[in-house]
Amino acid sequence: MKHVSILVPEGECSLTTIEGPHQILLQVNNYLAEAGADPMFTVQLVGYHPEVSMKGGRFRVYPDVLTGELNRTDLIIIPSVHGEKQQIVVENRPLLDWVVTQYNQGAAVASLCIGAFLLAGTGLLNGRCCTTHWQFANVFREMYPDVTLLEDKIITDENNIYTSGGAYSWLNLILYLVEKYCGRDIAITCSKGFQVDFQRVSQSPFIIFSGQKDHEDEAIRTAQEYIEKNTHCRITVDHLAARLILGRRNFERRFKKATGNTVMEYIQRVKMEAVKKTLETSQVGVNEVMDRVGYNDAKAFRMTFKKVTGLSPLQYRNRYNREYA
Repeated sequence: MKHVSILVPEGECSLTTIEGPHQILLQVNNYLAEAGADPMFTVQLVGYHPEVSMKGGRFRVYPDVLTGELNRTDLIIIPSVHGEKQQIVVENRPLLDWVVTQYNQGAAVASLCIGAFLLAGTGLLNGRCCTTHWQFANVFREMYPDVTLLEDKIITDENNIYTSGGAYSWLNLILYLVEKYCGRDIAITCSKGFQVDFQRVSQSPFIIFSGQKDHEDEAIRTAQEYIEKNTHCRITVDHLAARLILGRRNFERRFKKATGNTVMEYIQRVKMEAVKKTLETSQVGVNEVMDRVGYNDAKAFRMTFKKVTGLSPLQYRNRYNREYA
């Protein structure tokens, strides 16, 4: 039997990412019983206080056990947390210290969605990779520069530490853990029972790129606005640097520092965002869409689009355009 601790953090928390894993893992025991196997999981809600108020007092959660009463566990699940991230980490310091102790004793740790902020607050992610909701990528990188964020990933798995992408992609991580502990047959049964797409590996198709402008470099903000207003043009780094009367190396350095992207990455992402909106809302042919964003090499265009979204232009249109759905 594996003991699973689903944390009940202080502050605003997604109740779905507490109750959801609890329900699924207990149902896995039922699937195992139907297959003639022993149950795998003992699941408990674990907190630092005996009662936690959530959602402005609308809900109260009562942990099954407190950290001071639980000496060992096998798997810790950190739910998604909301609100001001620095404050949440401070409020939950005793809980995070307990997580570190358990990890050092051999427990695995998994964060769901923006629960990655709490996990990173333990220091266990320093020098390692993780993922989280793509909307919080810039905030996460600023808060935790020593962590390698892979914002396109649905799941990361490194040194007994697991993270999931945004929103309901936590379901994919729970299935991944079910497969790891119980085997693929039970994971597939679970996938079918809870109707979760078992094959998702990337959150790229869901990402909406909005350039990071929360910085103080006015020249770089001017460059960003120029790029966004001229998606139809072929824009070069030299052209932008000359417009701003900056040396190329200085411009590139400042751009990366301010936005988190290289200049060419930013240009590509802005253009691909324009392509995505056109594919979602019109029946314009792919070649014309390509021409509208200044590409004349069809192969390069399709490769760039797939790199950004994980899908071909036609696959993307079929998924998101109502006329093709």
